[in-house]
Amino acid sequence: MSLIRTPALILHAFPYGDTSRILRLLTPEYGLRSVIAKGAMSPRSRFGGLLEPFTEGEVQFNLRPGRDLFVLSGFSLLRARQAIGRDFDAFTGASLIAEVMLRFGTEEAAPELYQAVSDAFDRLMGQGARPGASSPSAGIPSPGPVTPPANALDLSAAALWNLTALLGFRPEMGSCVHCGETLGDNEVTRFDAMAGGARCSACGGSGAPLSPELRREVDRMAETAAGQPPPAERRRHAELLHAFLSAHLFQGQSLRSLRLFLDQFG
Repeated sequence: MSLIRTPALILHAFPYGDTSRILRLLTPEYGLRSVIAKGAMSPRSRFGGLLEPFTEGEVQFNLRPGRDLFVLSGFSLLRARQAIGRDFDAFTGASLIAEVMLRFGTEEAAPELYQAVSDAFDRLMGQGARPGASSPSAGIPSPGPVTPPANALDLSAAALWNLTALLGFRPEMGSCVHCGETLGDNEVTRFDAMAGGARCSACGGSGAPLSPELRREVDRMAETAAGQPPPAERRRHAELLHAFLSAHLFQGQSLRSLRLFLDQFG
């Protein structure tokens, strides 16, 4: 048994009994962990109502081998991020980001994923990522200056492409996924979600048309979590993201958070 002190993001929280809460945490060095905050819902709780989704803090718990639920012994607030809950689009995007991590995170160290999620939540809250900044105590530098997308939906989509890439499912936008030929800078292609990216004009196919501008932006989002689609292609971009996540992460499952996210694009 060892006492762990680590920064953590609360991805999910739900009641347990009359007074306690169970939290699903993402940490940089210990991956996904579940803790129980005993008495967190009581009026005199020492946690003071801080244990809400998207909140970031330094947590303490005893890591016991062979167990998958640990008792939270301490929580020091780093970022509350209550503003996310006051904006429906930001809340929708943050919820989908959290669900992706809950489904595909592991107990292995994942500092890059932790930083990417923390940065995404900050941008959704309206802070933006500071050049060269890092999440508190995580020790992982941000990638540098980022121009945030125009709104919470585009911002969330950019973060989701980036997380998908970090999880090992980066879309191929530079070469045809069918024949392997390098795609021309101004070539209109088609998006083959099941194959994992763009198909050249010669190979064709039944996928959705993919303009050179949108193809470049998707590639940029996957690399840096920055960028936004051309205004006329926002809905199409959302549909491409939905198809890609469904094919490679959720494997055709119908997820309320994913459908709700797509519906916000009109």
